[in-house]
Amino acid sequence: MFDVLIKNGKTEREQPIEIGINGSQIAALAPKLEGASGKQEIDLHHEAYVSAGWIDDHAHCYEKLTLYYDDPDEDGYKTGVTTVIDAGSTGADNIRDFYNITRDKKTNVYALINIGRNGILAQDELGDISKVNKEALFDAVHDLPDFIVGIKARESHSVVIDNGIKPLLAAKSYAALLGNLPVMVHVGANPPELKDIMQAMGKGDVLTHAYNGKPNGMVDENGEIKEFVYDAYDRGVIFDVGHGTDSFNFRTMRIARDHGLDPKSLSTDIYHRNRENGPVYDMATTMEKMLQVGYTLPEVIRMVTFAPADNFHLLNKGRLRPGKDADITIYNVTDGEKTLTDSNGNTETGHQLITPIRTIVGGTVYDLEEQHV
Repeated sequence: MFDVLIKNGKTEREQPIEIGINGSQIAALAPKLEGASGKQEIDLHHEAYVSAGWIDDHAHCYEKLTLYYDDPDEDGYKTGVTTVIDAGSTGADNIRDFYNITRDKKTNVYALINIGRNGILAQDELGDISKVNKEALFDAVHDLPDFIVGIKARESHSVVIDNGIKPLLAAKSYAALLGNLPVMVHVGANPPELKDIMQAMGKGDVLTHAYNGKPNGMVDENGEIKEFVYDAYDRGVIFDVGHGTDSFNFRTMRIARDHGLDPKSLSTDIYHRNRENGPVYDMATTMEKMLQVGYTLPEVIRMVTFAPADNFHLLNKGRLRPGKDADITIYNVTDGEKTLTDSNGNTETGHQLITPIRTIVGGTVYDLEEQHV
């Protein structure tokens, strides 16, 4: 007998699936687990979908900040997301406090450490290059090796002021010394120029906000992809959506898709304001936008499961396999109409609605329908 048995579910490819969970791990899965029973049984009646737990690899959820902050559980299990990775809200000086706070959360929380030791205490956290301190960052990574999964460098003018790509080069150097820790790079208004940023990035580095509609983005004034963008993509730079308040544009996304520049991973860049007021709202809405621009459900599910787990070496997550963590999202996909808004205020009517109905984190089941009663 399993602790939890999920019966009569279906995968994103419309294949039947049943999953047995013991403790915090997946114990068995098959199209049909013949004769199986569970202390807790969830019968989906061949209607709801089952996937590995959704992972958001770009969120901002250190609650003590004043600019970008949120409760990880508001971004996490309550919306079908089993794991959030905070993308650089904290640096060496405050990441230990962030770690301690997150131990009481129901959602799995990891962090990218900001290359600036203060984190995002102010918008221009990298305007003073003395805030980039190697020893402090190394000490933090040493103290929290299972929490810190990468380094974050925010490379837009309002953040770095006159320091160009110096913070990115420091992040790359430190990451190499730490055993090729992944690096995520935020891009936005110039200077620095997107070309200079991308030329400094290599295989396995994550470019977030890749599909923004800004002049310093991947698409030129004629609607063409800038040549250096192809070079970075072919070199193995990982393109991540990082929707956010300012960084997702339907037109850019479609042009990129038409030219083979598909994102590997889909993230929200969510924090309390764009969760409450939009245009992000939650991961499911962000996934609906990807369906709207032409991606299939299997493609989108991979972007929020295997892909972010692979980006940040979370080997026990993002996969439905025996022995992996029992992090699972159960959701419905239905026909309907919904207004979808990108970061530039452009609206489209979506016709496929994704609704998470249960989140399982480490074997614990949370019924999202009950929470909304």
